[in-house]
Amino acid sequence: PGNVDMQLTSAAVATGPDFTRIAGQAVKGVANISSLQVVRTPNSPFANDPFFRQFFGERGNFRRPRKQVENSLGSGVIVDAAGLIVTNNHVIRGGTDIRVVLADKREFEAKLMLADERSDLAILKIDVGEEELAALPFGDSDNLEVGDLVLVIGNPFGVGQTVTSGIISALARTQVGISDYQFFIQTDAAINPGNSGGALVNMAGELMGINTAIFSRSGGSIGIGFSVPSNMVKTVVQSAESGTKIQRPWSGASLQDVTSDIAES
Repeated sequence: PGNVDMQLTSAAVATGPDFTRIAGQAVKGVANISSLQVVRTPNSPFANDPFFRQFFGERGNFRRPRKQVENSLGSGVIVDAAGLIVTNNHVIRGGTDIRVVLADKREFEAKLMLADERSDLAILKIDVGEEELAALPFGDSDNLEVGDLVLVIGNPFGVGQTVTSGIISALARTQVGISDYQFFIQTDAAINPGNSGGALVNMAGELMGINTAIFSRSGGSIGIGFSVPSNMVKTVVQSAESGTKIQRPWSGASLQDVTSDIAES
């Protein structure tokens, strides 16, 4: 029996996890999110030039800030079969006409149920009638360990649904630049612009986090991405469903690392 167990273990190591099966199920629960955002463009660089003002006048249109409509793109995760979707707050912040495109290319207008700036999460609802969508089940993010295999699913750069793989690089990361919370999951799976709001999935096909930020000087992935843990996501979703305000405890104290100088003093 011992030899049989060793053979089975060796076979499992040789073949590796079944990414095809996991991804095939998980992609059905990930959607594309778009919203229209009105932004003000700066004045013309010639607005303060006396020569141009001579021709256009003090009230010329070139002196006025212009309004421009931009399309914000991101990803979202279906967490309830009735049409409840989680995305990042920064994907839909200040946006109108929020649209959700499912994996089968169907498009729905979405209603914003809750926007939580602190966790950078937003909860959307689409009307699918009596239909039940393919929702991703929540996993327990407290059970994650450094080195666990994960998949990232989203719509980077708007090219279409994409799956990348990696491991959990670190837990309880802070100084991400999105929130003052010290809870972000770090992964080396490729996360690029447009992946925001997408799914971090474990090898059981469970949702372990919502992809939120990347560390990059170029704007592209360098293997340092951050996700909001699923247990925090679940809390925000429950608040949206119940219509209650999110209550967060706080102590009013801040921490710092103990340096050699502090230790000596």
